[in-house]
Amino acid sequence: MHSLNLAAIMLDGKLNSLGLPKAPADTRVVVAMSGGVDSSVVAAVLKDEGYDVVGVTLQLYDHGAALAKKGACCAGRDIHDARRVAEQMGFAHYVLDYENTFRQAVIEDFADAYLAGATPVPCIRCNERVKFKDLLATAKDLNADCMATGHYIQRKMGLGPELHRAADANRDQSYFLFSTTPDQLDYLRFPLGHLQSKAETRALAAKYGLSVADKPDSQDICFVPNGNYAAVIEKLRPGSADPGEIVDQCGRVLGLHNGVIHYTVGQRKGLGVGGLEEPIYVLRLDPATRRVIVGPKAALATRTVPVREINWLGDTPFTSGPHQIEVKVRSTRPPRAAIVRPLSATTAEVELLDPEDGVAAGQACVFYDPASTRVLGGGWVWRGL
Repeated sequence: MHSLNLAAIMLDGKLNSLGLPKAPADTRVVVAMSGGVDSSVVAAVLKDEGYDVVGVTLQLYDHGAALAKKGACCAGRDIHDARRVAEQMGFAHYVLDYENTFRQAVIEDFADAYLAGATPVPCIRCNERVKFKDLLATAKDLNADCMATGHYIQRKMGLGPELHRAADANRDQSYFLFSTTPDQLDYLRFPLGHLQSKAETRALAAKYGLSVADKPDSQDICFVPNGNYAAVIEKLRPGSADPGEIVDQCGRVLGLHNGVIHYTVGQRKGLGVGGLEEPIYVLRLDPATRRVIVGPKAALATRTVPVREINWLGDTPFTSGPHQIEVKVRSTRPPRAAIVRPLSATTAEVELLDPEDGVAAGQACVFYDPASTRVLGGGWVWRGL
């Protein structure tokens, strides 16, 4: 049988493939099912291994709007797909209406952050405030022994459960899961994290005959149609696209813009300012004066990054630092060497040994162990920049 090859561990007694001292049939697992191929494979394999699987899908926004949108997770079509997988594999499946929770905890926060000139990462807030908080609590209410997801990240045992990057670097989602707490990590399972490629996941889906085997991956931000952030924010916050000035670092007006929400730190294209001797980039946004401040690329370089709301997953107390680690301030860039100097249990100053371009308030700063694949937590870049 083609399985996920989750290694059982021998302690006082035999543990099952999820690391629990029970027979699979006596182990209830809530699987967070988005309707995509990843979570569907997790549910199918665990059911095949004999676990008491309960699938749960969250409805995060209006069915009608969701059905009309392609490439989104937690939408109407995806709810149908998750239900179909559950029926095919023979396990219970529930749909929970989290529309109000999602709007307040994720969408409203996203809009407010953009209006404040920040660059938010709503997928992290969704994991933090909805999936690994409310949904996890629901799993416990259902008397589940653990909750499994289709995220590409690994949970390994050290002194306690540790968070590690996925085996497939191209699929690794550790940047979006840094805020997972030790208590949550104790309860969560990530059965896909050890796979070497997405092709293996799709092969498993085909093996079980799942209808989602060839379903395209969902886009990163499910509630932003076609990547048009500004349209979403303007709808949520009328008047947010008021015009203003584009100025250089000395305050000299170079042009006009049609709303700060149309710009992000590090942006070069679409500034609408010509006739300059060298390319210019967005350096920062000032929502209070509705100004977009621009300048040369060299002015984007940042070496010192203030970070707050830190979630620390290391073995030693965070305040025992400084810590020589690696950090990522963007999901698409590799980790780079840094020194993290704690200011309190949840705030720190991060010194990048080599400057990074385009660091903006609202981004996540994720911590990694330079000697292993371990994720050491992270925090949020804030206005101190």
